[in-house]
Amino acid sequence: MKAAFANRLWLFASRKAAKDFHRASRHVAETQARLLQNYLTQNRNTAYLTHHATRITNCHLPITNSLPITTYDDYAPYITRIANGEANVLTRDPVQLFELSSGSTSASKMIPYTRTLKREFGFGLSAWIHDLFTHRPALMAGPAYWSISPLTAGPRRTPAGIPIGFEEDSAYLGSFGSLIESSLMAVPNFVKRLQDVDDFRYVTLLSLLRCEDLRLISVWNPTFLTLLLAPLERWWDSLLKDLAEGTITLPNQSFDFTQDKPPITGYRLQVTGCKLRAAHLSKLSPTNYASIWKNLALISCWADGASEPYARELQNLFPDVTLQPKGLLATEAFISFPLTGCNGGVLAITSHYFEFLAESGDLLLAHQLEKGKTYSVIVTTGGGLYRYQLNDLVEVTDFYHQIPCVKFIGKADKVSDYFGEKLNEQFVIGVLKELFAKRNLNPVFYMLAPDDASPFHYTLYLELPERSSAQLPNDLAAQLDNSLRANFHYDYCRRLGQLAETQAVQIKDGSALYIQACQERGQKLGDIKASVLQKSTGWNLVFAFRESED
Repeated sequence: MKAAFANRLWLFASRKAAKDFHRASRHVAETQARLLQNYLTQNRNTAYLTHHATRITNCHLPITNSLPITTYDDYAPYITRIANGEANVLTRDPVQLFELSSGSTSASKMIPYTRTLKREFGFGLSAWIHDLFTHRPALMAGPAYWSISPLTAGPRRTPAGIPIGFEEDSAYLGSFGSLIESSLMAVPNFVKRLQDVDDFRYVTLLSLLRCEDLRLISVWNPTFLTLLLAPLERWWDSLLKDLAEGTITLPNQSFDFTQDKPPITGYRLQVTGCKLRAAHLSKLSPTNYASIWKNLALISCWADGASEPYARELQNLFPDVTLQPKGLLATEAFISFPLTGCNGGVLAITSHYFEFLAESGDLLLAHQLEKGKTYSVIVTTGGGLYRYQLNDLVEVTDFYHQIPCVKFIGKADKVSDYFGEKLNEQFVIGVLKELFAKRNLNPVFYMLAPDDASPFHYTLYLELPERSSAQLPNDLAAQLDNSLRANFHYDYCRRLGQLAETQAVQIKDGSALYIQACQERGQKLGDIKASVLQKSTGWNLVFAFRESED
């Protein structure tokens, strides 16, 4: 099935979800109330809701009068029961699999996925795709690259045999996942089973080079794509040779593609020679992305919060390609998506039930939010999470009819606090932006992290662009420390001598080393989020390791 026909079919299949969303945009309160009532009615006899039955007196009352606000720890014993095979624990809808959270602020968590939750993700995705294809029909004319993360730990199951992790990344794309994989994906899903990262990137790049008519790239973290492209120049000759001859020459040889029956389940890459394509590419520079993929029109990725500078770097690599902020998606919930003409991502009101914690401490519903205000997201989903604190901070930037449009600005619980200094990521982001503007610095990577080397202090790790001849100002660390002392708690710890003055260290390959360290700490490559403030120590060893190699 050709990509153009498959995309048109996908557009047609997305029409109902898009129509429902646009109709709901004028009836936000009613839509959300109906979702809440359905959750409580359908799951009334589950273990979780039975435990809270005395508090649930009427499904028509606001949920704030019944269930408690929760964190993942509240669900841990219920998750264990489900993993061991018990039914009707959080939902009457059976759990089909567990997906691991990214673990950006804590250890990875097992999030239950039901058929209902997957359908709710599909509602948001369909509304986005319908809007995207309707306003940019050229995107339908060719295939797309949907981010695939290597399956570094291999497939896993719970004691009851419930899968942990999606078998295929295209499953995120809903009921059309298999169609998309076979007809629309520029890179076949089997490459995720290449557990060596270099080999994974090599085959991904080889597949992308074969795809002359690539139209759309969808990744999560923008650094995922910049790091994927980084070795293209070094591997260029080998890639073009493989492209012409229909071979695969892995850099680290973690897998032998010459075997008659490759042990990788789902191996479907058509390794055939593309001599004309290889000859054409041989006349181009490996860094001339605009000529390599001349029909690429849009890149979808995170571009808010800590990802903003890395999205700018990616835009510099593709200056003529539209970079569309992805909106806010979590493992637990589909929160917002981009809509043409809106500033920020529109809240996915037909997907889940939302509440918002205001800075004043008040709990508000979606139709009660105000433009310019900041809120923390609380969500109830068809996966069995009730009034779940995502700890995602969003700012209301616009409205689409009655639906608030939001921009992700950081994690509400991202606070580093060893001696009572209580450094919050949002405060640190503001301090660094002001400091960089004053000193005319445009770093491609920056991160503040605690350092337990005596005396205990915080270190700013900073990477400047290669083309820049600038060096870190000698007084940068002192200025940063002085700015951080505007935080009363940090200043108090400094005056008591619990913290020494902040240090600033110029590094190389910051994004690559950061991502490598996150992988070693158990995070999936495609899920790793940029972070301006770290709460853990040991980052001096991560960045010093590369310095010792150089």
